[in-house]
Amino acid sequence: MTDLRVFIMSITVTLAFEVEGQSLSSNQKRANFTIADSLYALGNYTQAINNYAQSNEQNASLQIARSYSALGRFDKAIAQYEDVVAKNTKAQIAGFELGKLYFKTKAHQEGRKLFSKLIAENDENPEYHYYLGEIFSELEQPASSLNSYKRAIEKDSTHLRSLFQLGKYFVTKREKETALTYLNQGLTVYPDDVSLINLQALAYYNNDEYQKALPLFERLVELGEEKEFIYEKLAYCYFKNWEFEKAKSAYKTVIHLNDENSEAYFNLGQVFLKDRQIDSAQYYIQESIAVQKPFLAEEYVALAGIARNKDNIKSAFEYYKLAHQEDPDDAFIYYNVCTVADKLYEDPKTKLQFYEKFVGRFAKRDDYMGQMVAKRISQLKQEIHFLAN
Repeated sequence: MTDLRVFIMSITVTLAFEVEGQSLSSNQKRANFTIADSLYALGNYTQAINNYAQSNEQNASLQIARSYSALGRFDKAIAQYEDVVAKNTKAQIAGFELGKLYFKTKAHQEGRKLFSKLIAENDENPEYHYYLGEIFSELEQPASSLNSYKRAIEKDSTHLRSLFQLGKYFVTKREKETALTYLNQGLTVYPDDVSLINLQALAYYNNDEYQKALPLFERLVELGEEKEFIYEKLAYCYFKNWEFEKAKSAYKTVIHLNDENSEAYFNLGQVFLKDRQIDSAQYYIQESIAVQKPFLAEEYVALAGIARNKDNIKSAFEYYKLAHQEDPDDAFIYYNVCTVADKLYEDPKTKLQFYEKFVGRFAKRDDYMGQMVAKRISQLKQEIHFLAN
């Protein structure tokens, strides 16, 4: 009897220790999850993964996927997410994060299938429609992309990213009114959204409505968007609005931001020319040439025109010849070579050589230039004939 009691007591003690051990093991696993969460929050993702792996908490696998994603190890993150989703097909949070990762890694077909599935399960989430639109855009399926963005704003009329994409598409297509419908809807939600303001400005600018575009570009600058392309368009708006001093200032800012922007130098020269400041115009157009790699025909023609305005025929002739060297197929440039040579030289035979070269190079022209050249050749030949007699 005594032996039996000892045996029962030993079994009881053993079971007690086993239960206590199991309890300690379970508590340790929960502790590992808590530690892992702290490590994840601090950005120590590798150590977080190690602790999540030693935890039996339900969300541990999802957190491991997130940690791999944060580390930029997208292949492992995708594999982990796919495992989570495979084990629980209703796990929308994991599915959504996996879908975004598919998009990020350009796995667009997988992303398309996943977001279509998520939409089938929950059609009311605008983010699903937005990301499906982004994927269709990457797959170069614009009709499907637009439809998805429109579905997103049907679900949430304040969905700015979808409104931006719709506005951007119609600005690119130069469908101003449609673009402005979406952009104004977005700006009602967030009036200082610089991306939407920029598109709104471009919608007017591309439609040559510079007075309407101007205050929008000014607003972008006020909001800190001091970018080269914004100042370029702002400067041109000032120019078209006859605000020459502001145009000059804006173009000089462009040059300060990028001193190799030849177009800014050239356009600044055009502003000075319009403002009848000929020497400054000449300087900036010459600067445009200095910083620009060929093609330079347009600049040489502009300088030739300035030289003509200053009655400097010799300089005009040299600039037109340089322009012709840049673009020998431009009949108008060589016609100007002929007309300036006509003023520069006294010998009719020398003048005739230029006009005959025009006919040889552009023989098929039957427009105003061709007719004027033919007429002048006839006059010069008569003049040479009379001088010979």
